[in-house]
Amino acid sequence: MRQKTEQEAYLTLAALCANAEHCQWEMTEKMRRWELSDEAQTRVMERLVKERYVDDERFARAFVKDKVRYNKWGRRKVEQALWQKHIDETVRQQVLDEVDDADYIQVLRPLLQQKRRSTKASSDYEMNMKLIRFAISRGFTMDIIKQCVNVDDDAEFMD
Repeated sequence: MRQKTEQEAYLTLAALCANAEHCQWEMTEKMRRWELSDEAQTRVMERLVKERYVDDERFARAFVKDKVRYNKWGRRKVEQALWQKHIDETVRQQVLDEVDDADYIQVLRPLLQQKRRSTKASSDYEMNMKLIRFAISRGFTMDIIKQCVNVDDDAEFMD
């Protein structure tokens, strides 16, 4: 792959950002792979941010919304993914705090109902432990899991 010029890198990244949300780290990684100089990377990134092609807070909001709604991820898994994308701690916490516990419960309850139907267990305790492990693997926190697993009316949970 031939090395891109600063202008080519800017145009490519601007087109990419116009189609979908991307964070600064992703753009920097692309430029690093293109072997752009550090000074050129800085200038391109400053221009992308100034022209609002790249906005980490906007990216984080869209990312969290998509991962919770479509991928059915819990808070912990989303938080870890944002950390891997080098999103600032304050932005991460602010965006994650905007998601209400009810949203997580609304996602987790049907997941657990489906998992309960496809899981075999010899006792209620064993079934609950399997469901809890499953929910933890999806990134949900114990307080949310308890609200979904410890339903008093089993008929409501089995619907």
